[in-house]
Amino acid sequence: MDPVRNPYAPGAGQRPPELAGRDEQLAAFDVVLERVARGRAERSLVLTGLRGVGKTVLLNALRGAAVRRGWGTGKLEARPDQPLRRPLSSALHQAVRELGHPEEDQRDQVLGVLRAFAERDAGRDAKLRDRWSPGIDVPPARGRADSGDIEIDLVELLGDVGGLAQDVGKGVAVFIDEMQDLGPADVSALCAACHEISQSGLPVIVVGAGLPHLPAVLSASKSYSERLFSYQRIDRLSRDAADRALAAPAAEEDAEFTPEGLEAMYAATGGYPYFIQAYGKTVWDLAPRSPITAEDVEVAAPEAERELAVGFFGSRYERATPAERDYLRAMADAALGQETDAVGAVATADVAAVLGKKPQSLSPARDALLKKGLIYSGERGRIAFTVPHFGRYLLGQE
Repeated sequence: MDPVRNPYAPGAGQRPPELAGRDEQLAAFDVVLERVARGRAERSLVLTGLRGVGKTVLLNALRGAAVRRGWGTGKLEARPDQPLRRPLSSALHQAVRELGHPEEDQRDQVLGVLRAFAERDAGRDAKLRDRWSPGIDVPPARGRADSGDIEIDLVELLGDVGGLAQDVGKGVAVFIDEMQDLGPADVSALCAACHEISQSGLPVIVVGAGLPHLPAVLSASKSYSERLFSYQRIDRLSRDAADRALAAPAAEEDAEFTPEGLEAMYAATGGYPYFIQAYGKTVWDLAPRSPITAEDVEVAAPEAERELAVGFFGSRYERATPAERDYLRAMADAALGQETDAVGAVATADVAAVLGKKPQSLSPARDALLKKGLIYSGERGRIAFTVPHFGRYLLGQE
């Protein structure tokens, strides 16, 4: 089949041609936007799920919905080695610009507070690379959002930005990807700011996305975070949604799958959106003609698996040290023959038993893998891969 017309798009955060199976989340977010715009109380939103389920894609789609309503929006990706101030400042600067407040004095006043917030940790003698360059012409404000306490400063900053949005009858939405990578102080500050904003009724919401243990991260910071956010688990697609993700783009290119071909694709991909796009692209390129059959899927599967092994699984596996790789393989071995839960979690004691070591001696490897985002702990004493089918990949390597 013509590779130029291949409609499938495997890529990190790349929107698929058919955003199937997320209608419920998009509709719910439209309600949130409308309620906030009308001054109604509404919680911020947190999306959780494994890697490859389309959290970033959905986050971008939600942002697009806010932009279409005229909201000010900004997005950032949290990183373990980066404090929140600078990336959040850039995101809020973009949001303020998108609001288009007609009163220049009021806008400049908020921009001055924003600049003061961003530059608080950079002293007078800070190097150029440590200074924030936001393109804000107004001087930094004094006595507002510049105390040095991130919790106090963030509450004040979001309060001022929310007031600016309220003036023009719009809202502000901040989108945070990889939210579990925020530092403890930043998580605490963000929760406190969301709590304060919700009490004051200002039109500001935070939409975060992260791995399945993100709710536990937030709860450990502030006990009230369980009631502060609306949590939505983003999972693999149902069979109907997966079929639509494959069939609709194909139909746009005057092609189709046989029913058996769609069944074979679901069996191979497990309904995970990234795998659907990866397999879809490879199967399209190798299939001789339309309709695409189960035999075409069988022929293309090894090539699709090879590409996933390099780009999706292998790139993550290479980040692990030899000791950490032993731990990962032991997790895969421990899951064999066991009845695991929905995410394939195994007991840390079982992993230690596979390696013939005491659980305490494996703590450094486990903690390092947690920090690298290769595994997560949804409950005490149990761990799971953050990447679907990773255990299968590891067993195949052996």
